[in-house]
Amino acid sequence: MKKNWSLTQESFDRLLAWLGADPEEAGRRYEEIRRSLIKIFTCRGCHEPEDMADETINRVVAKLPDIEAGYTGERALYFYGVANKVQLEYLRRRPAPPAPPPAPAPSEEDEREYECLLHCVGGLSPDHRELVLQYYREEKRAKIDNRKHLAERLGIALNALRIRAHRIRLGLQKCVEECVARQAAG
Repeated sequence: MKKNWSLTQESFDRLLAWLGADPEEAGRRYEEIRRSLIKIFTCRGCHEPEDMADETINRVVAKLPDIEAGYTGERALYFYGVANKVQLEYLRRRPAPPAPPPAPAPSEEDEREYECLLHCVGGLSPDHRELVLQYYREEKRAKIDNRKHLAERLGIALNALRIRAHRIRLGLQKCVEECVARQAAG
């Protein structure tokens, strides 16, 4: 594309003539193509769809002297091909999203709670420790499937498993709170 190129009335008239012999029909075709370009850029998540549509049209107009005599086929398809290139350039120059802020360093209280949790889990009976560790494994669908298999393995209903895990968790929570309080006092 030519540097500092801008759309003139003469070049716009040339575009309309390329789009169709009837000026009114060519004008409607131009508006239809522009709306389609805006819709394409919007659907692709571009934040400046009108500007990108205009840039696409400007590039097609700038290439008209080279293509108008030999181009055959649907004119809109040429615009869409140029639009793909414009979007690729947009994606290359778009700034990367800012990096998330660094996670805060664990506080002394967090460290104390973690140590107490390890102590309290270690104090559970082997069966309860295994149950609670298995119950809270995985995420999403894998978690659901894991809990069904755990209930089947223990020979209990899923609801009974939930109740057992809840009771164990309440005991752990009480143990951790007492441990943290002892450490803070001592």
